[in-house]
Amino acid sequence: MTGENRPTAMEGARRLLIVDDDEDMLKLLAKMLGKHCQCETMLANSADEALALLEHTPPAVVLSDIRMPGMDGLRFFEQINHHVPAITTILMSGYGTIEMAVQVLKKGAYDFIEKPFDRDRITQTVSRALERTRLMRENERLQQMLHGQKVAVHGFIGSSAALRRTLARLGRVAASDVTVLIRGESGTGKELAAHALHAMSARAHNPMITVNCPALPEAILESELFGYRRGAFTGANQDKRGLFQEADGSTILLDEIADIPVSVQTKLLRVLQEKEIRPLGQNKTVQVDVRVLASTNQDLEAKMQVGQFREDLYHRLNVMSITMPTLEQMASDIIPLAQAFLEKFREESDRDQLEFSTVALSYLMRRKWPGNVRELRNAVQRAVLLCEGNEIGCNDFFDDEGGECLEPLTAAPTVWNDSMGYKEAKEQALAHFHDNYLSAILREHQGNITHAARASGLDRQALQRLLRRYGVQSSTFRS
Repeated sequence: MTGENRPTAMEGARRLLIVDDDEDMLKLLAKMLGKHCQCETMLANSADEALALLEHTPPAVVLSDIRMPGMDGLRFFEQINHHVPAITTILMSGYGTIEMAVQVLKKGAYDFIEKPFDRDRITQTVSRALERTRLMRENERLQQMLHGQKVAVHGFIGSSAALRRTLARLGRVAASDVTVLIRGESGTGKELAAHALHAMSARAHNPMITVNCPALPEAILESELFGYRRGAFTGANQDKRGLFQEADGSTILLDEIADIPVSVQTKLLRVLQEKEIRPLGQNKTVQVDVRVLASTNQDLEAKMQVGQFREDLYHRLNVMSITMPTLEQMASDIIPLAQAFLEKFREESDRDQLEFSTVALSYLMRRKWPGNVRELRNAVQRAVLLCEGNEIGCNDFFDDEGGECLEPLTAAPTVWNDSMGYKEAKEQALAHFHDNYLSAILREHQGNITHAARASGLDRQALQRLLRRYGVQSSTFRS
């Protein structure tokens, strides 16, 4: 049976399963612990009934009597450990002895409580157990992020809300032949997005053509894009197919389109309007079937205002626009991205034992990334080259000339020192972690507490308590 004490939908974060064959004891514990521990309670009269509940609705903590008909509490505890290890179990009995308590704790139970119990003792124990499970699950999630259980779609790594929204938008646009303008800061993966669009399209069987617009001078860019006929200019000794003809039946990416000269913009407009090109030195046009993707990290609207970019071309390119999120908007993806880069570079350098230290991970999470994913990639590559041992520390992110650090060392402060006691050091370490984590999850969801709570696996009230406790203001992260 299930208890009625359900303050909110807690998704298991503060769910307590109480197991006892005494109906009155179940009701007493449910009322008392639900109120004082602010948790949702589920009730079961036997271990078998409890196991059936565990299968469908796993709790955070189990509080079970030992002496029950059928399967006793000790065997029940062994079943829990075998099937659902990330649960904290407290056992209780009215026939307790020191030997029984020792046996229970040796088997791995969190605590043993003797009946009749003290109310303060049992509420404190259950509250600590709920927090223990939360931390265990949080640690498991971070370990999964760190060791490769991450979303990897068409080269993108991560699972942040911002990245998921971008991937969903790419997926919706990919199947059509619509022209797409991919915008975003330097290092956000604009070219990767273009490759993803091509890979998910019906044109994927043909290679995509990429044109690095700023790398080609005006005269060469025009001939490269549209081709030329023999004798069109000095040195044109034979016909040459342009890149638009090479991309016929496929996709062409015009990378950094803002840097295309106005004279070439005019001819590019014809391609988008008429689906045809005119090679240099040729009078007739050539039809091409090309999907056009363009990317830029510049403000095209500002360039239009000063006459450096044609407004009609802008509207032809901007049929569909996708803006790539910054690394700051994907803060929860920093660790899986860094780990993926580490795996790549340690394989290239034959250093399989190399890992990040806790301080290094904290440093990566706290520092700013104006160069976004590309800058993170370069920082990890540099650290792999500079690290002398098997663990990357903060100092390995220093410039290889021994000059300035990539970010002031205050970005990764030492959380404790040798003079601190264990309790004080632990409290500071937890405060340090919560400040980082809470800020990252709120930034990712623009200060929306409901969405941040859902993404973090916490109920809304629990997240609000943490925000108050660690002085993090959700309003700071609202757009």
